[in-house]
Amino acid sequence: MRRVRLLVFNPVLNVLDYRVPDGMAVDLGSVVIAPLGPRQVLGVVWEPDRLDGAEVPDAKLRPLLEVLPVPPFPAALRRLIEWCADYYVAPLNAVARMALGSMAALRGGGTATEYRLTGAEPARLTPQRAAALDALHGEQASIRELAELASVSEGVLRGMLGAGLLEPVTVDLDRPYPRANPDFVQPELSEQQRAAADEFIAAVDGHGFQPFLLDGVTGSGKTECYFEAIAQALRRREQVLVLLPEIALTENFLRRFEARFGAPPVLWHSNLKQSERRRAWRAIVNGQAQVVVGARSALFMPYARLGLIVVDEAHEVSFKQDDGVRYNARDVAVIRARFEQIPVILASATPALESLQLAEAGTYRKIDLPSRFGGALLPDVQVVDLRIEAPERGRWLSPRLVDEIKDRLLKGEQSLLFLNRRGYAPLTLCRHCGYRFQCPNCTAWLVEHRLSRRMACHHCGHQVPVPEECPECHTPDCLVACGPGVERIADEVAELFPEARLAVVTSDTLNSPEKIAEFVAKAEGKAIDVIIGTQLVTKGYHFPELTLVGVVDADLGLEGGDLRAAERTYQQVAQVAGRAGRGEKPGEVLIQTRHPEAAVIAALVAGDRDAFYAAEAEARREAGAPPFGRWAAIIVSSEDEKEAREAARAIGALRPNLPDVMVLGPAPAPLALLRGRYRYRLLINARRSAQVQKVIRDWLGQLTFPSGVRVGVDIDPYSFV
Repeated sequence: MRRVRLLVFNPVLNVLDYRVPDGMAVDLGSVVIAPLGPRQVLGVVWEPDRLDGAEVPDAKLRPLLEVLPVPPFPAALRRLIEWCADYYVAPLNAVARMALGSMAALRGGGTATEYRLTGAEPARLTPQRAAALDALHGEQASIRELAELASVSEGVLRGMLGAGLLEPVTVDLDRPYPRANPDFVQPELSEQQRAAADEFIAAVDGHGFQPFLLDGVTGSGKTECYFEAIAQALRRREQVLVLLPEIALTENFLRRFEARFGAPPVLWHSNLKQSERRRAWRAIVNGQAQVVVGARSALFMPYARLGLIVVDEAHEVSFKQDDGVRYNARDVAVIRARFEQIPVILASATPALESLQLAEAGTYRKIDLPSRFGGALLPDVQVVDLRIEAPERGRWLSPRLVDEIKDRLLKGEQSLLFLNRRGYAPLTLCRHCGYRFQCPNCTAWLVEHRLSRRMACHHCGHQVPVPEECPECHTPDCLVACGPGVERIADEVAELFPEARLAVVTSDTLNSPEKIAEFVAKAEGKAIDVIIGTQLVTKGYHFPELTLVGVVDADLGLEGGDLRAAERTYQQVAQVAGRAGRGEKPGEVLIQTRHPEAAVIAALVAGDRDAFYAAEAEARREAGAPPFGRWAAIIVSSEDEKEAREAARAIGALRPNLPDVMVLGPAPAPLALLRGRYRYRLLINARRSAQVQKVIRDWLGQLTFPSGVRVGVDIDPYSFV
C-alpha cells in the first residue's frame, strides 16, 4: 500500500490522500499523523472506494508522518461508523472521533503524575485551602482535575503542594485490571432464569448475530440471566460491553458484578479521570479489558475481541444523544452486533414500543420473565384521585399517602416518594409585582434549589444566588415558590415526621460514585426511612425493606405534547413501582393523579401492560408515528435571532414535495432560546418506505448558510423542545 486515503479529523476537510514512505507499515484502519499545510492532522486509513474524494496525482502526494502505536480500527467498526453517519445524517469524521476515546492514549502508555492529600493539617489555613482539604479527601488526580473537584484555582493547589499538603504519586498508565472469573460464584437460578440463560449461552457459543429482547418484570432477575451470557463470553476469552443509561446505576451494578465474578469490570463514562480514560481505552483496544460497563459512548470503542453486547434498561431515553451526533445507543448497539456477528441483549421491564414491535415481527427473539425471583409478589397499585382526596392547603401529599408513610415508619419499613422534578420549586415569582425568574440564556424558568441556596437553569447551567429582594421592584421578602420539587416534598415530610430519617436522591445530591455508594449503604443498612427522589431512583436499586412507593404527581410526565409522553410516563411509574416489595414483605404503590381515567394510569392500576401498549400502538399507527412511520427534525440555531429565522425560512421554502413526506414548520422551537442561541425547528413525518435521510441530504445540500448558523438533523427524535 503505497498511497492511502485518510478520513481526517478536521471540521472542514473530511478526506485527503497521502503517500506511504518507504519502510512504514500501514493497514486499513491505522491511526496516523499527516501533514496539512504547516500543521499536522490526525486521520484513519480508510478504503479508497468507500470515501468520496478527488483523485490526486502520485507526484503531488505528501508523505505520512507517523503511524500511532495503537491497533487499527477493525473493519466491523469502520462499517458501523459509516452506517451511523449515513443513518443519522452526521459527518463521518464526527462519528469516527467517538471511537478515539482518549487522545492521550494514542501515544502509548508509560506513567503519569497525580496528586493526593498528605494528611498534614497546618495550624492556619486560607479559606480556599480549607475548602480544598474538605473536598479532596480520598481523591487522587491531576492538578487540573483536583482544582475542578474542589472548585478552587490551580494556583491554590500548587501552593498546597509547596506547603506539603499535597504529594505527587506516579501512576502506571498501563497497569493491568483485575481478572474476572466466570466461575467465581455459581448462582442459584429459577427455572425461568435458567431457560433464558441457556438461550443466551447458546447464542454466545454460536458467535452469530442474534438480537434478544429480555422482557422481565421488575425483580425478576434479568441481570443474573445475562450474567450467565457474560460468563460464557469470558470463558471464550471474548470481550463484553454492558451499556447502562445512568452513571448513577453503575455503583449498584459494580457490587453485583464483583460478587458474581470476583473482580470489578472496566468503567467507561464522562466522569473518569484522564489517566483512567487512557488506561481503559488502551485495555479495550489491546483486549485486556474483559467486561466494559459504560455510558452510550462506550459503544464506539475499538474492541479487540467483542463477543457480546448487553443494553440494560434498554427503554431509557438517556440512550439518545441530543446534540452532536444524535444517535440512539440502543439501536446502534443492535447494528454493531450485526456487523460484529455477535449476540446483543436488550433488557427491560418496560421495553420501548419500537422494541416490542420488532419482537412481534420476529426480528428480535423475545425472552419473557413474567414473575419475580424467589416468590416475591408484585406490589399492589392503587390510585389517589387528587380531585377527591386533596392534600391540605399548601401541601402536596394526600392524607392517604401521609397515613401510609406513618404506618411504614411505625413498622420500621422504608418508603419512597417519586417526583421527577429536581430542586425546591420549578418557578419563583414576586408576589408584589409578578416578576418571574427566567434564565437569560434559555426560554426557561430558573429552578430554586434551597439545599444549595441557588437558582439554576437545568438547560445551560446558569446559576445565581437566591436574592433577598425582588430584582424588579426591590421589595424584600416577597418571593414565592410555585409548585413542588423533591426538596419541597422533603421539607413537607420533615415537617410531618420530624423523627424520620430522609434522603433526597437527585443528580444534584448524588453526583459522584462515592455519594451513590454512601446512599446505597445507608438504605440497605436501614439508616434511611423515607427516600424522596427523581427518576434516578426508578431503576436498578434493591432495598428489601422498601414497601411503599408514592408517586406524588403522575400527571407531570403527560404534559407538553410529547409523542412518547404516555409511554414514558408508564415506564417511569412502572419502574419506580417496581422498587416496592422486592423482599419478603409485600409492597404497595399509591399513584396521585387528577386524571385516573387516563389510559396510562388505568393500565398501571390494572397491571395490564399489554392493553396499554396495544392502545398506544394503535394511536401511533393512526398518526403515522414510530414505529409505523418516521419522524425527523431539522434544528436551526444562531446567536442572531433574525439570522436563525431567515435560515429556517430558506430551508422551508425549498421543502420537498413528495407524496410520502410531510414537512411541518419552520416554527420557533418550544425552547426558542437555548444556551444563548435562537432556535427554529422543522418536523418531518414520513412513511416507513420513504428514504428520509436521502431526502434531507438532497434538500439541505441546495443551501449555504452564514457562518453563525448551525443546522442539525435529528433522526428518530425523542426530544421535541
